Amino acid sequence: MSTFTIDTLRSYLDASPSPWHAAASSAALLTAAGFAEVSFADTWTDLPERGFVRRGGALIGWHRPAGLASTAPVRIVGAHTDSPCLRVKPRPDAGGFGWKQIAVEVYGGPLLNSWLDRDLGIAGVLATRDGAVLVNLHEPMARLPQLAIHLDRDVNEKGVALDKQAHLAPVWGLGTPKEGELRAVLAAAAGVAPAEIASWDLCLYDLSPAAVIGPQRDLLASGRLDNQVSCWAATVALADATPTGATSVIALFDHEEVGSDSTTGAGGPLLEHVLERLAVASGASRADFLAQLAASTCISADNAHSVHPNYPERHEPGHRPIANGGPAIKLNHNQRYATSATSAAMAQRVFEAAGVPWQVFVSRNNMPCGSTIGPITATRLGIDTVDVGVPQLSMHSARELCGTSDPVWLAEGLSTYFGGDW
Repeated sequence: MSTFTIDTLRSYLDASPSPWHAAASSAALLTAAGFAEVSFADTWTDLPERGFVRRGGALIGWHRPAGLASTAPVRIVGAHTDSPCLRVKPRPDAGGFGWKQIAVEVYGGPLLNSWLDRDLGIAGVLATRDGAVLVNLHEPMARLPQLAIHLDRDVNEKGVALDKQAHLAPVWGLGTPKEGELRAVLAAAAGVAPAEIASWDLCLYDLSPAAVIGPQRDLLASGRLDNQVSCWAATVALADATPTGATSVIALFDHEEVGSDSTTGAGGPLLEHVLERLAVASGASRADFLAQLAASTCISADNAHSVHPNYPERHEPGHRPIANGGPAIKLNHNQRYATSATSAAMAQRVFEAAGVPWQVFVSRNNMPCGSTIGPITATRLGIDTVDVGVPQLSMHSARELCGTSDPVWLAEGLSTYFGGDW
C-alpha cells in the first residue's frame, strides 16, 4: 500500500484544479497501474480485464477478474470530481474605472468570502475544432479584492455581504478591457490560435498548494478536498486491490455540486450504460445484468462535517465526527444519504477488516444536511448503497481542512472492500 500516502494525495490535489484535470489525474494513476483506456465509440467485445473510460470531467474504471460468472456482483465506489468555485463566462473581458476584470459565474454553493484576496489561477478545458484541450494557467492571474474596512466600518460586526453579480468579478490588470484579451492568453497557454477556441469550461482556483500543517503534521489544507480526497482514495484503491468473485468499479462523476443532472453526472445514464456494456461484453443477458445489479453494493464516498471546535452547537451531540478519527458513515432517514441498516453494517465490516477506525455522522434535526451521489445512484440502479466520507472543516471554502490519517484510512478501507466478499 505504498501509494496510500498523504504526499501522493497532495500531488493529486495540486494536479487537479478542475474536474477535467481530476479525471486526467485518475487516468494517469490507473494507466501507471496497468489499466487500459477504452473509448465509448468502440464496440466493447474484447475488453481489458482492467480498464477505464472518460467523458469530460467524469471517469469510470473497472477491474473484472477473468472467469467471473455473468451474474457476479459489482462493488462500486462513487465520488465526484467537481467542487464549488467561480467559472469564467463566455464573454469574460469586463471591468471599468481603470481596472480589467474577468466576468465569472458562481458554480455550486461556495463560501464566497473565502475567495477574497487570494492569488487565483485559471484551469479547465478549451473546446477547439480538433477536440478538447486541457489548460492550466498555474500562475497568479487574478485576484478578488475585498472592500477596505475604512469603507465598510462595521464589517466585522455584521459580516461580509457579497452580491454574486456585483462583487465577484476578480481584477487581472489595469487599463481598458479589450474583447478577446483573455482568449488570447488562454490560446497562448494551450498552444493554439485564438480563433481555434470555440468555447470553454474554466475554473478559477486558489494557487496555494496542498499543505500538511501543524507540529504533528496531522492536518491537510487544500482546495477541493470535497471531493477529490474521495476520488484519489477510490482510484488508488482500485489500482491496488485484487478483487475475487466480483467486478470492482469506481465512478467519478461531475456536476454533483449542482444536482448531478448531466451527461457526466450521477443523475445521468453514464454508470448504468458502462455497467451494462461490461455485462454484455462478458456474455451476460439482460436478465443476468439485472441479477448482477440486485447482488451488487455501492459505497458513495463524499466528505463529512467534522465537529467544529468554535461551533460545537451546530452539530448533533451524539454524532460528532472528529478529524483523524476514521471515515464517517453518514446516515439520514430522510434519504439525503443512501445508507441503510444493512449497508451501514457492511461498511462497518469493511473498515474493521481493513483495521480502519470508523465514526458515525448524523445532522441536527434543525439543520438539514446536504446530499450526495449515493441516493441518486441507489435510485437509478437499485443497488444497496452506503454513504461514507472523510471528516473535514471549511467545506465549500476555497481552501478546506481535514486530518492526514483519514484519507489514507479511507483508501485502505476501499481497497479492502474491493478485495473482499461482503
